[in-house]
Amino acid sequence: MNVENAFPIGIPGQKWGATEKRQWLEQTTVKRSYFEEVVPKIEALKANFDVFQYGQLHYDNNPVGEDRYPLFALKTRSWSADKPTVLVTGGVHGYETSGVHGALLFAQSEAAHYQDAFNIVIAPCVSPWGYETINRWNPEALDPNRNFIANSPAQESAAVMQMVADLGMSILAHIDLHETTDTDELEFRPALAARDGIEYVKGSIPDGFYTVGDTEKEDDELQKAIIDSVRQVTHIAPADENNQIIGSDVTQEGVINYPLVQLGLCAGFTDCTYCTTTEVYPDSPKVTDDECNRAQVAAITGALDFIQRL
Repeated sequence: MNVENAFPIGIPGQKWGATEKRQWLEQTTVKRSYFEEVVPKIEALKANFDVFQYGQLHYDNNPVGEDRYPLFALKTRSWSADKPTVLVTGGVHGYETSGVHGALLFAQSEAAHYQDAFNIVIAPCVSPWGYETINRWNPEALDPNRNFIANSPAQESAAVMQMVADLGMSILAHIDLHETTDTDELEFRPALAARDGIEYVKGSIPDGFYTVGDTEKEDDELQKAIIDSVRQVTHIAPADENNQIIGSDVTQEGVINYPLVQLGLCAGFTDCTYCTTTEVYPDSPKVTDDECNRAQVAAITGALDFIQRL
């Protein structure tokens, strides 16, 4: 099914300008609170982690949400140059709830088991405005997860990249926590097509967990270890009739690959040896919110257990 313009803002075939972007921003609303639901959980982890503010988002004249959002990260104690460093990011797309709360649950429940082997740094909510408005973009109609590039125009992406650079450590592994939701197809992909003045081509949403690896890395075994770990918590997304998931060829059960650096994706910016983007499906009738969070934790522990076995 092809639809020229399935979004009520803009003119079909024409890219949005400032007027359309403002119209889009003004029709968004705040639906939950970063300061009430996320920040207190981060503060509660100060007893076991070094919690630090790595930046602040500035949205001048923002009619929806706050003008300022502080950004926080957590570091394991006993940080050492002799240990490899692992980066966990969540909430790059703020609406993907288990990315945020799965990262925090890992910090609460499992990170201590790995801190002797790894330095671990966790940025649990990269896009707090997106978290509050349940949105894929930031207020400037930019997708942070397509802007992990030099001189990034997305504040959220630039802040994380600078934070990692300031650590002064090479990153061995990066686990970026995401979800694929029904609203991807109902709202966000139509909005993307409208914003960019292109034809919207309807797709499908897979029912289950999958990962996105890097086409430039030899990491099939890592992805398999993650899938095997997560299947203990939730079901794995099946391939469609074309042996694909969201339009990409399945390389093994529950795994597709993207050129991460070329696409400006978060999991590609560190030049790490091991990386993955997790994709939980929270709209499935087969899962609960808690299971989605635990699936994210299982993905992280599956990756770390695999690396430790090498």
